[in-house]
Amino acid sequence: MKTLFVPLVMSLFFLGNFVPLEQLNTVKIAENEPSYAKWGKLAMEKTKEKYPQADIVDYLHVGREIASKYSTEKFKLWLKSDDKEFGVFVNIKFDNKTEEIINITYRKTNRSFL
Repeated sequence: MKTLFVPLVMSLFFLGNFVPLEQLNTVKIAENEPSYAKWGKLAMEKTKEKYPQADIVDYLHVGREIASKYSTEKFKLWLKSDDKEFGVFVNIKFDNKTEEIINITYRKTNRSFL
């Protein structure tokens, strides 16, 4: 009886802790993107067009300025080209109701602070 009890307890222990492999390899993706995500993608696309020789190595959402008719999303991108690195501040001004882009401005900087 004792010889059956130990294997039974051991098998219940291992089966109780069994996790299917598909659950171990599952990655949860955030369901809600931040409100600035699409503007950040646009900022990176347009910056890459303006500085095609450089790679974007870092990205920062600085913030949003909200006014009654227009808002401005502000980003700082850090770029690397050959042996130099530099920052680019990108401001995207858009209509609050239609989200139509009014303008995009770029300001290059060699400093690492905002």
